[in-house]
Amino acid sequence: MIPVARTGVEAAPPRSGRAPDPGGRRLPRTLHPVAWWIWALALATAVSRTANPLLLLLVLAVLGYVVTARRTEAPWARGFKYYLYLALTVVAVRVVFRAVFATGITPRDHFLFSLPHLPTPDWYAGIRIGGPVSLEALLSAATDGLRLACMLCCVGAANTLANPKRALRVLPGALHELGVAVTVAISVAPQLVQSVQRVARARRLRAGRAKGLKALRGIVVPVLEDALERSLRLAAAMDSRGYGRAGTATANSRRLTGALMLLGMCGLCAGAYGLLDATAPRFLGLPAMASGALLCVAGLRLGGRRVTRTTYRPDPWRLPEWAVAGSGVLSAVLLFGNLGYNAAELNPSIYPLSWPTLPLVPTAVILLAGTAGFIAPPTGPERRGHAS
Repeated sequence: MIPVARTGVEAAPPRSGRAPDPGGRRLPRTLHPVAWWIWALALATAVSRTANPLLLLLVLAVLGYVVTARRTEAPWARGFKYYLYLALTVVAVRVVFRAVFATGITPRDHFLFSLPHLPTPDWYAGIRIGGPVSLEALLSAATDGLRLACMLCCVGAANTLANPKRALRVLPGALHELGVAVTVAISVAPQLVQSVQRVARARRLRAGRAKGLKALRGIVVPVLEDALERSLRLAAAMDSRGYGRAGTATANSRRLTGALMLLGMCGLCAGAYGLLDATAPRFLGLPAMASGALLCVAGLRLGGRRVTRTTYRPDPWRLPEWAVAGSGVLSAVLLFGNLGYNAAELNPSIYPLSWPTLPLVPTAVILLAGTAGFIAPPTGPERRGHAS
């Protein structure tokens, strides 16, 4: 038997499946999009519980960490900074509106400045335009705007981390066309940003480029042309795959589906009203909510029969998906449970004016949601780009 010389290069194992990494590291993959949406919506629900500015800033820090740690290099993964700009705009608009449409100050307020007062008619009582502005009023407006800004950033984090095209595949069949429209709408802004960046790079390679308003035509026209070309390619691809087809459902089946969905939505609205209003009849609470949910589910199942879809390589739902979704849901549940802390610490009063405290339990709860940054599997070695 003739010995075979070793060359020092061994054959790579067949890539029929994802074998465990010999170094014990987790293999890169993208998390299920529904897990990111559950995590983000649960965190937004927890944000609605508090008006403490320190906790709200901590939520923004957690969102920034998770997005930086687990985003991909896709076009929609670069848009979180624009949600931060939108958040700052929301806070600024809220403060400006509170200063302009002031409701007056009390003797305990700290006077800052006064705006010109515009007289209003008698039927416009309760709202005054201009007048004295206090520090307490601006701080209250900034806190309310910061809470709304955190909710917007939670949605922005979900849009950044979750692939909208992959999220379309998990929608019920009855909502498939609606999901296509929402997916296209969500993808428009990142694609426009990508087009602008590509046109700007091309302009930098040319000599003697114009600046200011003169350069507007040289940027807008290529961007619109690129957007139109993308739209035509998308329409052709969707048409070749059968989007928009009528299906096999009869007219009676469509009417029944619409009636079930309409009655179900009415039941959900009545149930929500019954749960929020303590004086409402008892049958408008949980019974109406449950009946509406059952009718909606029946309508979705009946409407989904006319759409036949096949899924290529379905997204797995494994332990990291449960952990990420559970960290967000557990944070919302603990904040709404009032366990281990005083509820007044979540909504500190500005009278007297003092620095808000940072409660220990809510802080730990928000940091618990931040564990999604290392619970989720890595997205690949090439994911490290410039920070958004």
